[in-house]
Amino acid sequence: MKKMLNISFIYFWLAMVGGVFYREYTKYSDFSGQTALGYIHTHLFALGVLFFLVLALFCKDSLLGKNKSFKKFLIMYNIGLPFMVIMMLVRGIIQVQELEVSSAINGMISGFAGISHILVMVALIFLFIALKKEFSEKTE
Repeated sequence: MKKMLNISFIYFWLAMVGGVFYREYTKYSDFSGQTALGYIHTHLFALGVLFFLVLALFCKDSLLGKNKSFKKFLIMYNIGLPFMVIMMLVRGIIQVQELEVSSAINGMISGFAGISHILVMVALIFLFIALKKEFSEKTE
């Protein structure tokens, strides 16, 4: 449980930094349009902070944290989510600076963003496997 709370706290600070960066960077750049930077705060807050707070509750009265699938989830999710946010940061800076990027670079950024989403999806599958195993054993 303590590990989940610590991870949630880290994502909390990253979410706050992401929100401040978005606000200050766009203001400094005199940019008023839509940008991917605006989604960094909410992604980190919902998928990081809130998600791990809920997981802390699941871990409180169970052995979920000891499950092999849960450990795989934890590693993969904490690679995928920051990777996703980094791709939002890259995309957002390009949008704010109004940089012209080649179709290859644009495709590469989209590809990496897709990979990060796939990592998160696979991690969530591991989480569901762990939850199913943990709580189906409790009901039998």
